[in-house]
Amino acid sequence: MTALAATPRNGELGFWMTGQADKRPSFPRFTGQDSVDVAIVGGGYTGLWAAYFAKKLEPSLSVAVFEAEQVGYGASGRNGGWLSAMPAGNRARFARASEGGIEASRALQREFVHGVDAVLDILKAEGIDADQDKGGALVAAHTEAGLGRLVARREADLKYGLTEDESQLIGRNEFQSQINISTVHGGLFYKHCARIHPAKLVYGLADTLTSMGVQIYEGSRVDSVEGKTLTLANGRVSAAKTFICTEGYSGPLLGKRTLIPINSSMIITKPLSDEAWEQIGWNGAKCLNDSAHTFIYSQRTADGRIAMGGRGVPYRFGSGTGGDGATAQSTIDLILHKLSTFFPGIPFEAEHAWSGVLGVTRDWNGGVHWDPASGVGSSTGYAGHGVTAAYVGARTLVELAFEKETERTSLPWVGYRSKKWEPEPLRFLGVHAMYRLFGIADQWEERRGSSQTSLLAKFGSRLAGLHE
Repeated sequence: MTALAATPRNGELGFWMTGQADKRPSFPRFTGQDSVDVAIVGGGYTGLWAAYFAKKLEPSLSVAVFEAEQVGYGASGRNGGWLSAMPAGNRARFARASEGGIEASRALQREFVHGVDAVLDILKAEGIDADQDKGGALVAAHTEAGLGRLVARREADLKYGLTEDESQLIGRNEFQSQINISTVHGGLFYKHCARIHPAKLVYGLADTLTSMGVQIYEGSRVDSVEGKTLTLANGRVSAAKTFICTEGYSGPLLGKRTLIPINSSMIITKPLSDEAWEQIGWNGAKCLNDSAHTFIYSQRTADGRIAMGGRGVPYRFGSGTGGDGATAQSTIDLILHKLSTFFPGIPFEAEHAWSGVLGVTRDWNGGVHWDPASGVGSSTGYAGHGVTAAYVGARTLVELAFEKETERTSLPWVGYRSKKWEPEPLRFLGVHAMYRLFGIADQWEERRGSSQTSLLAKFGSRLAGLHE
């Protein structure tokens, strides 16, 4: 048997959010006038962590979070649930851009490593149950070319701060003893990665903030930030400090060409039988992705499902964000096909499918920015590594705003600026061309059993700004 192309529940912010609907905290809409010490725009991970660290730094501060829809509406409630140590950007580019060079980039990598355990420690201390389980991550190579890319990736890992036991090359047999992927040639094992339930993390943080005295407002879109003044549809707020934490939705406040919303889609299967899990051999909480150019990312959930994501329609003209995340059946079928290729003979059926957007700068490097003159700062551009990046970025932003010199405030993504994206229709054509080239390159490598990365993929990387 192969994967079943049944019609699953679609959109509605995805499985994580709908499955927690009865536990969703409810917050009022902001109206009128107010004055606060810290105003935070965006009720996702970055905004919630920023509120957390501001109150931890000074409990007497008045802190308010303004969310346009509902907490966790964006990538924070729809992601793949990877709390990983991979930085938000290209480590070599950060090294070249920093006065500290390679040592600065290594420090960034180490901060993300520390960030994984730091988040887990905070969740334990605050009593937040987000199905967190640190099992590491496996990266599968389905071709010799893909395995070659992983060899090069590990060399870069060691160069930029990971140790040999934190990034390990493993052979086919060892890989299959952990997850029995039929097509695998070998892979990488990353020690520092934990599975989490995205919506449980969002709601747990929101509940914690409420107990700390943070005001959270939903349905309260901030239309503009002009210095110390935030203008909303039904009110106005004066703030000594403002943090813009809107990631893929940042266009209206930070400029549509500063970063763009790249779309990623996910499915989650119905619970699998014990017999299916025995055949798959995926025991424990290891996360999974692969070295394909159009890669997947996946986790085994705490309730015995497989959640898997990949690219569908990568970008909408004019930086559209896709609303509540309805996903095309062709994308659902594509991800199901990946599953059936990995684990032939297992009758997978998708229960829910959804999509969401992540914030991407022109060179795919994130940045934390603070302007003391205006009192406005931001942390954005996580490019798919947002669960840990939101924690590190938010904590760094608070420290910058309150003039606290720490190991984070001198990291090379602080103040980092990418060049702007091209205007439409050039960016639409460019992004779609890039993913089309990546898709063709994957097909070419798999059909021919290639030992070398396709030239089309290399050209696509240059087009995307990913080439070092």
